[in-house]
Amino acid sequence: MKYAVDRIEGNIAILESLTTKEQKEVNIEVLPTDIKEGTILSYENEIYKNDKVLEHQRRKSIQNKFNMLKKKSG
Repeated sequence: MKYAVDRIEGNIAILESLTTKEQKEVNIEVLPTDIKEGTILSYENEIYKNDKVLEHQRRKSIQNKFNMLKKKSG
């Protein structure tokens, strides 16, 4: 399962499933230490791991969409 870190509230991270868009709360102690909003995590065998490749692809896609919108409005 893949999740995006939606936000962090104190010691709780709100994760959003990339497939179902459902959100769940997870204690940050069980997550990698370098997470921030937008971090993509894979969850396998009860372990959360950073998915840097997918995160990079998603950030690049969002940046491309933003650039296209800028071109259309400018």
